[in-house]
Amino acid sequence: MTLIIVLMLLLGYLLIATGHLTGVNKAAIAMFLGTIGWVVYICWGTDFVMAQHPHEYAEYLAGEEPSSDAVKYYIYNGIFLNYVGRAASIVMFLLATMSIIEILNNNGCFDFIQSWIKTRNPKRLLWTITLATFVISANLDNLTTATMMLVIMRGIVQNRRQRMLIGSAIVIAANCGGCFTVIGDPAGLLLWGNGAVTATSFSKTLALPAILAWVIPTILINRQLPDRLDTQWSPMPYRGDDTNLNQWQRIVMLFVGIGGLWFIPTFHNITKLSPFLGALCVLSVLWVVNEAFNRKLMNADQMMEKRMPQALKYGSIQQMLFVMGIMLGMGVVTETGVFGDVAAWIDENIHNIWIVGIFSGLMSSIVDTFTIAISNISLYPIVESQQLGIWYDADYMANFVANGAYWKVVAFATAAGGCLLSVGSVSGIALMKMEHVHLGWYLKNVSPKVLIGWLVGMAVLWAEIYYIL
Repeated sequence: MTLIIVLMLLLGYLLIATGHLTGVNKAAIAMFLGTIGWVVYICWGTDFVMAQHPHEYAEYLAGEEPSSDAVKYYIYNGIFLNYVGRAASIVMFLLATMSIIEILNNNGCFDFIQSWIKTRNPKRLLWTITLATFVISANLDNLTTATMMLVIMRGIVQNRRQRMLIGSAIVIAANCGGCFTVIGDPAGLLLWGNGAVTATSFSKTLALPAILAWVIPTILINRQLPDRLDTQWSPMPYRGDDTNLNQWQRIVMLFVGIGGLWFIPTFHNITKLSPFLGALCVLSVLWVVNEAFNRKLMNADQMMEKRMPQALKYGSIQQMLFVMGIMLGMGVVTETGVFGDVAAWIDENIHNIWIVGIFSGLMSSIVDTFTIAISNISLYPIVESQQLGIWYDADYMANFVANGAYWKVVAFATAAGGCLLSVGSVSGIALMKMEHVHLGWYLKNVSPKVLIGWLVGMAVLWAEIYYIL
């Protein structure tokens, strides 16, 4: 049965990697993998439990005779719900951040971006829109941020090839911006929630590599743009009928939304509660402020105009379902003990986290950034620093302590490496759908630039870990 579960996982990887060819949505694959995996696991639950949790199961029985129902109840209460809780916390955080950015966008809080980038100068437009993407994605969801910026860019740039180049730069900025904060990417959020990293240490280490991985390919993309862009500027959207907010009220809402998310690491450090509670708190406050500012509009029974495209909402739901399915699928594979065997093989035959990181980055560009990231995270438990003395190679095992190098290498390598191909991230797939970008075109025009930035970022990360920080 372990072999069957592993084969299901590998088949899931293959289907996710070829989703752009088969047309099968990766969220559906992830949910099926997570569901069927646990069904197979619980059908042979006694064997798995006795292999992985014999003492805990004996305590659960408390002297009673083991039975088929008893082992199923133990799996449900003692094992399954733990993985459901971890997955649900990530999904709830994504739900909160996606709702926050939708409220802000519906009220015109991001209208300043369109005014800020109003130019025919390709350099200024490229750098302003990617800078805004980089900063916003560090605080909000990558997919939502990238899609919002792609919509803005699509309404400005008329030439399709120019949109493809600038859109590729937006995807790179979104993925790199999200990877250097614990709230900007699901992988970082997972590491933070599991106690593998702290917010300050994570951002301090990954900030410079993430900036380089964004800046270098953007400089190279800028060289392919013409001297003047083919642009068409539409007037700013009319805000008289869909919202009552004036400029200062929009600034207040932006401060509440973005500033509140910045407070979440402090909330987590003080309360030790899951970060999604802090995100829900920010969402609730922003929601109240939104209704207070728009109370006349709402009392008049008028609907706020939904400027956010329906495709984004559908894509956001897909992203949440995908995260839930993948985390449940990885959970069942973890409970078979296979990941422990793979980790032992890596320790014995590779024994180098940087080789693992480079391989993971390459794989994330083919399969999916979050799928590969959580696979790598699931390989190792967090090693207690006081236990390093019991290992034969304490220096190597120090990579797996809290704030150890392994967690940061995996987070950066998979997020930035996922940009090597357009199919490696949800943002890249959004670009493919919106601008009909072919994989071959991206591989020829963008992948070499991303590779340079990614490798430079990895080199700087190596220098920071071993010589600077």
